[in-house]
Amino acid sequence: MLFGGTPFELNRIILIRILATLVLVTLFWLAARRARLVPGRSQNVAEMSLDFVRVNIAEEIIGKDTARRFVPLLTTIFFAVLAANITGVVPGLNIASSSLIGFPLVMAVIAFVAFIVVGVKAHGAVGYLRTTLFPSGVPWPVYIILTPIELISTFILRPATLTIRLLVNMVAGHLLLVLCFGATHFLFFEAAGALKAVGAVTLAAGFAFTLFEIFIAALQAYIFTLLTAVYISISQESH
Repeated sequence: MLFGGTPFELNRIILIRILATLVLVTLFWLAARRARLVPGRSQNVAEMSLDFVRVNIAEEIIGKDTARRFVPLLTTIFFAVLAANITGVVPGLNIASSSLIGFPLVMAVIAFVAFIVVGVKAHGAVGYLRTTLFPSGVPWPVYIILTPIELISTFILRPATLTIRLLVNMVAGHLLLVLCFGATHFLFFEAAGALKAVGAVTLAAGFAFTLFEIFIAALQAYIFTLLTAVYISISQESH
């Protein structure tokens, strides 16, 4: 749409990401701007959403004593991923902006940096590497096998699986919806005879998968945030 062929080009997926961000920020700004001691309906929804991340993810995984300082990060990740996922079922947008690798990769890098920084702050750089790569209580010959596994698991597989899990789930959901509604269009307008009736089946399947995609959008935001909290918690542990 703009700046084609440059690193700053604006295409449909970037436009959807900008729109999702603006909507998300606006909703929370409106809820905060009208905050009252006795909350109204919109404030109640906002507070319940924030409490879900704070209580059910941050405090549940990291612990009440230390969770508070990670709540802003986890809340931002949860709602950013949710907003990017849910655009896949919004009419007129029809694609999850997390179904291209850039967004999942950036979120995974943020989570990666967060748990590394937490681990270094808790144990020091050398101490963090020692506790991560050389777990205590293991016979030293086992480290020949265990240390490479821990190295790959912690510093490669964690960010990679965060990225791939989110990306593949949203791409799969997008393809299911495209197939269902594409088949419906073909069967209704181009198929002959009795085949047109099959379009009702693919249309119903399309709506069913749309509801399922809404569930998956929320579930993947929850899983991404939950795993980030788990990795932060593990990085703080002395063992």
